[in-house]
Amino acid sequence: MAAKRSIFEEVGQKVEGPKAGMISGPKAGRGAVRAWLIVIFLLVAVMIPVGGLTRLTESGLSITEWNLVMGTLPPLSEADWAQEFAKYQDSSQGKNLNPNMTMEQFKGIYWWEWGHRLLGRVIGLVWAVGFAGLALARKIPPGWSQRFWLLGALIGLQGLIGWLMVHSGLKEGMISVANVWLAAHLGGAFVIFGFIASWVFQLGRSETELMVARRAGEKKLAVKATGLMHFLFLQAILGALVAGIDAGQYYPTWPDMNGAFLPPEALDGALLQNPALVQFVHRMMAYVILAYGIYAWVKGRASPHASTRRAFHWVLAALVLQVVLGIVTVLAAAAIHPAISHQVGAILLWVLVMRARHLAAAPIQGSIRKGTA
Repeated sequence: MAAKRSIFEEVGQKVEGPKAGMISGPKAGRGAVRAWLIVIFLLVAVMIPVGGLTRLTESGLSITEWNLVMGTLPPLSEADWAQEFAKYQDSSQGKNLNPNMTMEQFKGIYWWEWGHRLLGRVIGLVWAVGFAGLALARKIPPGWSQRFWLLGALIGLQGLIGWLMVHSGLKEGMISVANVWLAAHLGGAFVIFGFIASWVFQLGRSETELMVARRAGEKKLAVKATGLMHFLFLQAILGALVAGIDAGQYYPTWPDMNGAFLPPEALDGALLQNPALVQFVHRMMAYVILAYGIYAWVKGRASPHASTRRAFHWVLAALVLQVVLGIVTVLAAAAIHPAISHQVGAILLWVLVMRARHLAAAPIQGSIRKGTA
């Protein structure tokens, strides 16, 4: 029975010929495919903090309908703006949270949500046009089409989850989106980001180099990096659960939570809707990740490959920075600037861990004579 494989497992780890997922030949379109993926990578990297700002500014429910085509156009006249504002005022958030909102204030939150949705459409368009163009030009390497179809499916699914998330907040009595849907939406973004990063790292090296490098791969170290990657994914989900119910505003103290290690209200039930509990679990997971990250760094710094050692040094630096940003966010009661910096830090850390994992599995061979070993 075949062993289980990670969803971000290196493509072509088992080399059985051109169909094993390896890019063969100098004309296989490696550069064009990588450039296309990097564009999507950068768009998703922007999309995640834009989504975070949309949440922090309470803008996500300003557009009460989902129209894939016509929704691309914003209101073009005062009558259009009045119509959109009336729809928002009729929603539970408009009635209960912002009953005195002015048109100018509404426009401010509307543009955030409109920009967020437009960026999602742009990502889908870049995928579709790029994939079609590469396919017509016969630039897609053997064995990679399925991966790019998967990417397109994930982008489409992400759009659907985004609408379901907004729809959850438009139900009667709701003044914000359900944090479970928010967590699913952020988790989907990190999955897409992870796949693209993994493929970009692979496409940045030649087939021959990767084949040779994998023979010198440090499997145990790669497993440790994979474990850290999974921990970070779980922590991102927990962070979304915290953000979804504004739990970061309830306990602006550290290392305690309003004078207690575990606030008594954390045991009141509600689980995912309990601010005390979700923030407590998020904090405890941060300590676990920091400890595990230091352990992985200790193993990584013993690597015989200089590039791998440097990759784990960067991981540790980003991890410490992320913990500090988390503490600052707590003390600032999840104010916009520290909160969004914390989210950007999560993206940076996620990518650096994936890079360290890639270099552990396929190390770059250094030279003692050149001082790169």
